[in-house]
Amino acid sequence: MSAGETPNPLQSLYAGTLDCVHCGLCLSSCPTYRETGRETSSPRGRVYLMRGVAEGRIPLEGALAEEAYLCLGCRACETACPSGVEFGALLEGTRAAVEQAGLREGPAKRLETLALRHVLTHPRRLALAVRGLAIAQRLGAGRLARLLPRRLSEAWSLLPEIPPAAARRRLPRRIAAEGAPRGRVALFEGCLMPELFGAVNAATARVLTRNGFEVVLPARQACCGALHLHAGDPVFAASLERRNLAAFEGVDVIVVNSAGCGAALKAGALGARVRDVCEFLAEVGLVAEPPRRDGTLCYDDPCHLVHGQGVSAAPRKLLAQVPGLRIVAHDDPTSCCGAAGIYNLTHPEMSRAVLARKMDALAAADPDWIASGNPGCLMQLGAGVRARGLSARVVHPVELLA
Repeated sequence: MSAGETPNPLQSLYAGTLDCVHCGLCLSSCPTYRETGRETSSPRGRVYLMRGVAEGRIPLEGALAEEAYLCLGCRACETACPSGVEFGALLEGTRAAVEQAGLREGPAKRLETLALRHVLTHPRRLALAVRGLAIAQRLGAGRLARLLPRRLSEAWSLLPEIPPAAARRRLPRRIAAEGAPRGRVALFEGCLMPELFGAVNAATARVLTRNGFEVVLPARQACCGALHLHAGDPVFAASLERRNLAAFEGVDVIVVNSAGCGAALKAGALGARVRDVCEFLAEVGLVAEPPRRDGTLCYDDPCHLVHGQGVSAAPRKLLAQVPGLRIVAHDDPTSCCGAAGIYNLTHPEMSRAVLARKMDALAAADPDWIASGNPGCLMQLGAGVRARGLSARVVHPVELLA
């Protein structure tokens, strides 16, 4: 590149785009292609656009900028791809270029940045915000939500019931193992998990300690940075990774119960030490029998667990050990539910269309429980269950093991 020449924003991604041979095996796995039938809304179509920008044939603005965010980032195409295209990394790089070019400006973008950088990553601010939502729920704000603008009303409908204050208390920094000690692990508690899914963190610690593992929760751990990477903010995500590297220094195993967090952490410097909780428990084996649960269950694979981490059999292996529980298959277990981080807030129409396919399959199976290992999926599936009037309870797998 000559002096004064503007650098190509996707030049660093060019080699990765060449791995795509445009075979089309990814098409049937892509949620947005299944809904639209548009080639540009498919993985190979998006890779073609990326390559065009990298080669200088296509401007960054326009189709690619739009498609970079219409994509859910579910990475199902990676599982389907015979050529090993690392689509998730290409997508994150493209989104970063879109942000750097200033192509996503306006009030919605400013609100997103405020929430991700200045609320989500600050536990006290996040706790205060969740407390406000809890008060609003108790005062019956849900009845008034229909009077709000459509986008806000839809966002409110996705919110699960906020747990009581006692359930939002942080776990102790050290929890002793029960029975014969088998080792020591660190629990990555996440940012939203303690506030909205404190019961899942508690169940995770309970399962680990009952199976002989001391659990520690480092005090200085930070947000995983997954949502920041999805939003095209790798610089801020890198700052969070540095904080976590310091917090988990000296820890051999880091157990994560959020698929999105696990995928982000495994992709970084901590990766070799990170294990999804179901992955870890399946590896070491259960020594404490889970409690009896009479009924049927559909397990639904979180995208960033099955496609991002390649973990599929472990949760099913564990759930099969629950006395009385019968696992039933449904027709759409490995496709995206439409949550995709904050996608259900930024693209509600497409998110609902993607969720509808999932709920059709789950409604046909009509289980007593639906289990999934990611907070966004739990909220999205819970909203789908409420909208369909299904009787199933949506839970994290560890809640059935604890």
